[in-house]
Amino acid sequence: MLSHFHAVVCIDHAEALVFEFAESGVTEHRILPKDRQGNIHHKAGSMGSGHAHDSKAYLTAVTDALQPSHEILIVGHGTAKDELASFIRDHVPALAPRIMGVETVDPKAVITETYAEYLK
Repeated sequence: MLSHFHAVVCIDHAEALVFEFAESGVTEHRILPKDRQGNIHHKAGSMGSGHAHDSKAYLTAVTDALQPSHEILIVGHGTAKDELASFIRDHVPALAPRIMGVETVDPKAVITETYAEYLK
């Protein structure tokens, strides 16, 4: 199995993009949850945060993609990044020490800002 040193996973409830960095280049994986499509909201008046929790199968698929990486950065704009980090600590503890950070990032804003810099 090819070993990647760094990985960045950008995750939300609709998809996870895993970018693995090695000397030979960058590999990208797109992982989609298989058990739902789009956003799911709680019924009015129900208890909870209003966010749907990601399925174990979805988070397992993401952690499987991260296995070859030695250092992992988890980013996203919502709660899915924290749910992934908790899932790793609880269900894949050998992977937990490889998490270098969990950061709030709006991927669309980063892309827009990068494109604006490119056009200058």
